[in-house]
Amino acid sequence: MVDKLSPDQKEVGTHNYHAAVGSYYDVNRRDFLRGIVGVGAVSGAGLGAMYYGYGKVNDPVRVAVIGTGDEGNVLIGGCTPEYVQVKAICDVRPFSVHRAFHGEWTSPSTLERRPGLLSVYGYPNEAQARKEIKVYDASNGGIMACLDDPEIEAVIIALPLFLHAPVAAQAMERGLHVLTEKLMAHDVAQCKVMSRMANEFKDSKGNPLHLATGHQRHYNVKYDNAVNLIRWGLLGQIHHIRAQWHRSNVPGADSWSMPIPGGEKMANGKIFDKIKSDLAYREKDLLDAVDPVEANRLRQQIAMFKAWDADKAIDPKMFGYQDFEVKGRKFSAMEELHRWRLFDRTGAGLMAELGSHQLDAVSIFLSSLRDDGKKVHPLSVHAVGGRHMMPLDRECEDHVYCMYEFPGPDYSAEFDVGYYDKVEDYPKGGSVDGYDKDPNKKVVVTYSTINGNGFGGWGEVVLGTKGTLILDSEVDVMLYRNSDTSSKVGVSKKAGGYVLDTSASGDYAAPIAQAAAAGPVSRGYREEIEHWAYCIRNPDKENRVRCYPEVAMGDAVIALGTNVALKNANSGKSGYLEFKEEWFQIDSDETPDGSTIAGATDYMKKPVA
Repeated sequence: MVDKLSPDQKEVGTHNYHAAVGSYYDVNRRDFLRGIVGVGAVSGAGLGAMYYGYGKVNDPVRVAVIGTGDEGNVLIGGCTPEYVQVKAICDVRPFSVHRAFHGEWTSPSTLERRPGLLSVYGYPNEAQARKEIKVYDASNGGIMACLDDPEIEAVIIALPLFLHAPVAAQAMERGLHVLTEKLMAHDVAQCKVMSRMANEFKDSKGNPLHLATGHQRHYNVKYDNAVNLIRWGLLGQIHHIRAQWHRSNVPGADSWSMPIPGGEKMANGKIFDKIKSDLAYREKDLLDAVDPVEANRLRQQIAMFKAWDADKAIDPKMFGYQDFEVKGRKFSAMEELHRWRLFDRTGAGLMAELGSHQLDAVSIFLSSLRDDGKKVHPLSVHAVGGRHMMPLDRECEDHVYCMYEFPGPDYSAEFDVGYYDKVEDYPKGGSVDGYDKDPNKKVVVTYSTINGNGFGGWGEVVLGTKGTLILDSEVDVMLYRNSDTSSKVGVSKKAGGYVLDTSASGDYAAPIAQAAAAGPVSRGYREEIEHWAYCIRNPDKENRVRCYPEVAMGDAVIALGTNVALKNANSGKSGYLEFKEEWFQIDSDETPDGSTIAGATDYMKKPVA
């Protein structure tokens, strides 16, 4: 997102952000940031509690992690022992189970994101960990046995998308709280059934169930600070948002097209087994290793690759995966298991996996300017895209481009939009009507999610009449006065409100905000799990997870509705879709994707292998 900014311009933007955040808290929550630094709650345990207002729990929630693949292991890394105690894991793949205990040793960065249960909970070895954590797989009843475990009171679901709804439904029927990875479900009807079940069922103590969905930007402190600055008026009237997620994936090197255990047949008829080849490569390197740290790293990788190779003994058909054919190309159940994101029956493509996060962020920004606290829904989308680069190894698109229209919010006379036309006397009285009163008032959001060389990365740019805010890769935030990327600014109070001002250095506040942002930046996984656990232990009505069913379902409607527009565009129809408000209503049976409540209910009642 910051590919056009020089290092100096980035430094200016970062300074401006810290100055503005420091000023915001100095004015609105005096000594808040100083308190964070004072108690040492910096970018780690305790930071989320102070930002989001939840407390400790006396009795950690006993959870099972169902699905310990890539995202499941990220969520394990987000578990705080003081809030949740992992008592069980469930997965049919030896590779996933191994990583759940030992972490992902492919690189230092993957190990940081997926540290494993031994690291998170301090177990000395896997044998000791297994005394406290039960492993459910095909040999002992799998998912259904895990859900029936009397020690479990809540589940974290990180399965392929088509399994989110049935497992969540089976869990809620048993009175278990649920935190499921995004997207909430595979179709909109499933989302509505899940939402209704969460409202209907109670836990074993008669308390309401907490159904949370892992759109973790709701718990990312950087995004929360961005919302505060928008609401404070530093950007003025929001008139455009640009978002993107550009990934470095090309044919033959695609992170969604994982190697198949046991190998796969190439065009020349020979078998290519990448996992076995990579294992042999590391075993050879270990023989020559001298440095003990490097030798340990290689031993960990060898154990991990052996577990990965063991996945070849699995029969995916036992767990609901199928052989199928697309345009004459045959796919195996093993491919559907390991590459489920690529196929329509098991996944929902780029919009579900990536776009849903960023359209969620867009709605967070625009919703922050509403007075009713409700989530903003788009009015329409015009979408195009397709399989522009990849071979026929998938059903999902590899390039998606979207243009959304969102309703513009009202701006009161007390909110400084940063402009006034004397001739037109506009805005009259200082207030600007929103879409409800003036249908011309819309915010257009452009979004692209593409594979290729990855240039530009991912993030969001929010353009206002007074300033520009850039959120890059969920980690770095830059703020500029209007489009001026070279001037350091602070915050001054003017007659109309607070503004970014070159004459106000902000030096008194910036170091405090910068100190609070020091250290490894949390992307929100830790905080979403902590807050979910806090709400479970404190079932007062006002305690509710931030991404509750209505919010998560809204994100699903946007993503899955966009998929409908894409399919229409690729079948020779218009890629334009108007969103209906009934699609976003839990009690309405209307959906954009043709899914039905009856069909979803029937599917979700079936036991899961």
